[in-house]
Amino acid sequence: MKVLLFDIDGTLIRGGGAGRKALNRAAFDLYGVKNACSELSLAGRTDLYNFGQTYRFATGKKPTPAAVEKLHQAYLKFLPYYVKSAIRSRTYHIPPGLKVLLKHLSRDKRVLLGLGTGNMEKGARIKLEPSGFNAYFLFGGYGSDAFHRHQLLKKGVARARQLARTSFTAKDVFIIGDTPFDVSAGKKAGYKTVAVATGYADWKELVASKPDHLARDFRNIKTWLNWFELN
Repeated sequence: MKVLLFDIDGTLIRGGGAGRKALNRAAFDLYGVKNACSELSLAGRTDLYNFGQTYRFATGKKPTPAAVEKLHQAYLKFLPYYVKSAIRSRTYHIPPGLKVLLKHLSRDKRVLLGLGTGNMEKGARIKLEPSGFNAYFLFGGYGSDAFHRHQLLKKGVARARQLARTSFTAKDVFIIGDTPFDVSAGKKAGYKTVAVATGYADWKELVASKPDHLARDFRNIKTWLNWFELN
């Protein structure tokens, strides 16, 4: 059994900045501050971190769980609009080769496909809906599970164990993402890592993060299956 946890933003999709735009709109709606997260580095972070930093920037106050959740709910209210806007403006993209790879993996009984994302679960599903990929990912580790990325990955793997038809070890778990944060979190959790240059990180940064495997995109399916030990 192989457990494959995919990041969303920059890995499964590029959403035209829908998440950042929705968070900016939510902060403006709640606090009257424009572009509260525009200068923040969100890629590879968890929503708990991003919402907390946005709240701190907008209000100058230390974020509390209640404040973060209020911002989260406002964000969810605006996110569908900005995802649809990305579709209309053709800035919502699916990386080359990904549809073919996921279709193949979904048919392999040795594989459990899951999400390993900093997005809260509801936000994750909203972002993925236009891609048609939600049906492939029945479980995951989400930004709502933990503040730190390696911890949410472990939560995703714990959920995989509940679904698995046979046993697996940490060596059978692969973390697929587009930033050095994905790689470092996967390593810290004790899993194998695959970095793919479909998102927001520079190629040199991905090389420097020293993933187990590194690709430009998802097009060479034989190579990907070999990395996952599925040939």
